[in-house]
Amino acid sequence: MKKSIFIFLLGIFSFSSAFAQQTLIKGSVKDAVTNEPIPDVTITIEETSQATTTNGFGEFTFSSNVPLGEQVLKISKDGYVTKRYPIVVNEGQTVDITDMTLDIDVSDSVDLFTISLTDDELNDDTSASDNISGLLQSSQDIYQRTAAFEFSSSFFRVRGLDSDNGSVLINGVEMNKLYNGRPQWSNWGGLNDVMRNQELTSGLTPSAYNFGGILGTSNINTRASKYRQGGRVTYSSSNRSYTNRLMTSYSSGLVEGGWAYSFSLGRRWGNEGYQDASLYDANSFFASIEKKINDKHSINFTSIYAPNRRGKSSPNTQEVYDLKGIKYNEYWGYLDGEKRNSRIKEVKEPILMLNHYWDISTKTSLNTNVAYQFGTLGNSRLDYSGGGNPSPAYYQDLPSYNLSDDDGPDYANAYINEQNFINDGQLDWERIIDANITNNDPTNGGARPAAYVLYEDRSDDKQLTINSILSSEINDNILLNASVNYKRLKSENFGEILDLLGSNVGALNVDSFDGFQYDSQNPDRIVGEGDKFRYNYNLFANVISGYAQAQFKYNKVDFYVSASVTNTTYQREGLWEHSRFAGDLSYGKGKELTFTGIGTKAGFTYKITGKHLLDVNAGYITRAPSLRNTFSNSRENASVVRGITEEKVTSFDASYIFRSSIVKAKLTGYYSKIEDANEVGFYYADGLSGFDIQDNDTSAFVQEILQGIDKKHIGVELGIEAQVTPTIKLKGAGSVGQYTYDNNPNLYLTSASFTSADGSISYGEANLKDYKIAGGPQRAASIGFEYRDPDYWWFGATANFFSNAYIDINTLTRTENFYLDADGLPFNDYDEDVANGLLKQEKIDDYMVVNLIGGKSWKIDQYYIGFFASVGNLLDKQYKTGGFEQGRNANYRELRDDNSNPKRVFGPKYWYGRGTNYFVNVYFRF
Repeated sequence: MKKSIFIFLLGIFSFSSAFAQQTLIKGSVKDAVTNEPIPDVTITIEETSQATTTNGFGEFTFSSNVPLGEQVLKISKDGYVTKRYPIVVNEGQTVDITDMTLDIDVSDSVDLFTISLTDDELNDDTSASDNISGLLQSSQDIYQRTAAFEFSSSFFRVRGLDSDNGSVLINGVEMNKLYNGRPQWSNWGGLNDVMRNQELTSGLTPSAYNFGGILGTSNINTRASKYRQGGRVTYSSSNRSYTNRLMTSYSSGLVEGGWAYSFSLGRRWGNEGYQDASLYDANSFFASIEKKINDKHSINFTSIYAPNRRGKSSPNTQEVYDLKGIKYNEYWGYLDGEKRNSRIKEVKEPILMLNHYWDISTKTSLNTNVAYQFGTLGNSRLDYSGGGNPSPAYYQDLPSYNLSDDDGPDYANAYINEQNFINDGQLDWERIIDANITNNDPTNGGARPAAYVLYEDRSDDKQLTINSILSSEINDNILLNASVNYKRLKSENFGEILDLLGSNVGALNVDSFDGFQYDSQNPDRIVGEGDKFRYNYNLFANVISGYAQAQFKYNKVDFYVSASVTNTTYQREGLWEHSRFAGDLSYGKGKELTFTGIGTKAGFTYKITGKHLLDVNAGYITRAPSLRNTFSNSRENASVVRGITEEKVTSFDASYIFRSSIVKAKLTGYYSKIEDANEVGFYYADGLSGFDIQDNDTSAFVQEILQGIDKKHIGVELGIEAQVTPTIKLKGAGSVGQYTYDNNPNLYLTSASFTSADGSISYGEANLKDYKIAGGPQRAASIGFEYRDPDYWWFGATANFFSNAYIDINTLTRTENFYLDADGLPFNDYDEDVANGLLKQEKIDDYMVVNLIGGKSWKIDQYYIGFFASVGNLLDKQYKTGGFEQGRNANYRELRDDNSNPKRVFGPKYWYGRGTNYFVNVYFRF
């Protein structure tokens, strides 16, 4: 008996001794004002890779591989001022640091950048503005923050890649459009306060929500209980995208009964931004309501509705900019004394989302989501099928046209055109309406259809998404993530008459260029306002995918492996029969297309010391082409891009990371290759070779299909910041890249004007290898500083340098069409040296932009008032952000002759960045 008691007591002593010998760091974090616990605060042991987050009670624990000796805990969360706490860790002891506090970041400078990025991202109609910076707005990486905040106004693309290479999610639901693979940022524009809770992974690094792309994943969390309790009212003024913004939001936090809610309302408006007549009219509504059923289950409902209308601005030739300045916009004119823009983009796509959160255990959770997005996206434009081109910058109305007269320069008419354009140079709405009124007159040869109408290219989408996301901590070293996803899309696409512009007859639904019937089952139909026009078809898509990922964390090395599989099907349904493509070529459901994508990636972080780390990632992905790049001429027929197959993406990057209490730096080298990609574009072309064009013409409106493209992206990124004093931080970032075509893809054109059976002309290989990919500067650098005074005023400045940007080339001129005459033989006056000069890609001039930002905030009892302002492009530098060669001169002779003119008639068109611009913000937080 005594022996048994002795053994029992010895066991208890041994167990207690073992427990007592465990080294722990634990503590809690509270709001400095309300004294409420703060969940999801990131706690990092500096100069190590160890980090954790606080739970719902604001508590945290480090229990494994705890470093000994003097350490520093860094506690941080968006919306709060980051703090650092020194501690001493002794072996076998517990460091208990409870009730650490965080103060609200009353400077709130991140809001400025979020505003700027969101509105720059809205300009998503052209490839020049397709950048990924918005994805990076919440990153803690100095290089990515710089790319987002400083480089975005120059349409800089991280690693030269389009935004379809990154994933944007809301509550784990991917928001990238199936049509083009890009996120539609305007669907949640103006909701900055409630969209700031973001979790970012960059590049191939692992995400807890999906496999992601080679540019990473950003998940926006709108769970109501995750918002800090309180409200905010904000007013902003700017001359960038809009002139005024008013925003209010309130979040309850988790209240009695397990409920939480968050609401936000916003409005942004202005008759014009920096560009002429670029009107802005946007409203934003957000509601998130959560019910915590018990300790394991919670349900959250989110609704987002951000309808917006924006007036577009035109790219222009250098001749036009020289005459009218960089704010000129050809899309508008005065009507009844007010500016009216003919090109309006309108987006109305509500998002409804139901999320179920299930904490299966303390180590395992399952998040199941159902989302439904629907609504309309429209882009208006003038149709002039019965009249002349109404563009005020039409080439025949500019001085260059008269100066290029075959009989010699016509200086008199060139001067007249110049003065007319300088003194007016805008759309003549009254002339357009008068032309339609004249057509109404039955005494003038009988009432005729409208010569001009305003119509809209519409896409009405309905998309259902269902997914489940599993996260399980197997043990202290292994974390498992997995998900399954389903998407179903029906996209209705059609033209719609918006305004008959004075006509009481209607518009003729016939192709005036070639005489073809858009709807041959209803020939010569007259359509009115609200009727469908030009084209009418549906696109269907179904996507089923899944991924699994394992992350392993140890003292000296962390590593992960991940894999995904995706099945994608597309189908087109023609609702009208096009007379040029009769029968099932254009009408009814076409062939169902199926693509299978796989993804594999792996990487590791080797901790050389606490200050020095090496991070390496590699991945290989195959993916379905986007809907946009699958059908070669979806408006007219069901033809599919020839040889269509999955795109292949290979990517690798390696980083050296240095971290100390003063300096943080990261140097990354990367390589990415995209293979078997397709691009479908639309434009009007002159100088086409071949004999299969209606009436043996050499001009047509075409769809250009570039098939089997390979691209190579290689470069180096550097980000560094130094907290040289408690109040002064120096920062710098730079990127040197080379983004080129890596093969000679095939090119063919399709058009109703072509007489071939499938309406196409093949031009063989386009000699693109080693040409630069357009899309912003391929080299960029930034240097700057921040000063933050203890009395809550702050100031910062950066100088940003950009170089090696190129305009987009016209691929048709890089084919045999360039040197072949109409008889199919080479031009007899072809000069190879001259040709090489004509085909040399234009490089945009280098430039520098200086930006300033600063502000002040005040605390009055438990309330906060803040003010900040920024000035972009302080020195008012005029610079081009991109451009493209026009497709009008498609052969050697035409391009040579145009280049020899005193002013080019069909020179490249460019986009210019904003001159000096400002943003001012005042807010009240409670």
